[in-house]
Amino acid sequence: MTKKTKSKVTIGVCVRNCQDTIRDAIESIIKQDFPHEFIEVIFVDDGSSDETLSIIKEYLPKMDMKVKVFHHNWKGLGASRNVVVKNASGDYIIWVDGDMILPADHVRLQVEFMEKNPNVGIAKAKYGLLPTKNIIGMLENVPFMVNNSFKYKLPGTGGAIFRTKAIQQVGGFDDELFGAGEDLDVAYRIVSSKWLIKNSDATFFENSEQSWRDLWKKYVWYGYGNYFLYKKNKCIFKIYKMIPPASFLAGLFYSFRAYRLINRKIVFLLPLHFLFKSVAWCLGFLLGYLAKKRGVN
Repeated sequence: MTKKTKSKVTIGVCVRNCQDTIRDAIESIIKQDFPHEFIEVIFVDDGSSDETLSIIKEYLPKMDMKVKVFHHNWKGLGASRNVVVKNASGDYIIWVDGDMILPADHVRLQVEFMEKNPNVGIAKAKYGLLPTKNIIGMLENVPFMVNNSFKYKLPGTGGAIFRTKAIQQVGGFDDELFGAGEDLDVAYRIVSSKWLIKNSDATFFENSEQSWRDLWKKYVWYGYGNYFLYKKNKCIFKIYKMIPPASFLAGLFYSFRAYRLINRKIVFLLPLHFLFKSVAWCLGFLLGYLAKKRGVN
């Protein structure tokens, strides 16, 4: 980072029940080679029932950067992210999930990219693959690595840097979107406001789910949240792509690209992996529909 770059960056960490992975996420933030005097970290604990909040507080004395900690009963990701937006002093916001790990140069590369591209509202970093012997975790991460060569239309918040002005311009995140999908919604509104979305050269890692049970719960939750997103704006994603037969075919497509990427035969399980996730997603979507019919979220 050159001396001319004086922009402050806010790292927003919105978490809930991440006690098994939050330490790695925080330690990776501490190790960033971007000048720490220009970094602030905002933690928002969304009603954790485990030790997540205690672990965050344990690390506060070890962090030589400005830190703010907020805690509230469960409100959802949209509301939690808005806490970061409303309290951010940085020109940019880098979103870090509780299961993410940042290489030491992540913040520096992301900020440098945004400084060079003033018309970019969101820049998505590349997925990296953590060494793991767990088949489920590897199968979950490999498709995202394949996606590194694709242009993002609507990226999620994980591993992305947002221009604070762009988020504020569109009114922040939607507090009324429950479950997942608040990130795609705000990205859609940012693009609609004529900001660009680009891929950067930064990298990040995710500690993906290590069991079929955890993967099932994750995609049921995704499907549940995506129902409310679909009801709000049907342009954001095509629902037919999420049905099991289409997902199986997508998994087959990804398996060949993934094999060329990492040369491991295990990736030919991706069609079954995609099928499993799509069934969970469809169940979550149905649960969202039923919740809406009952008037509850």
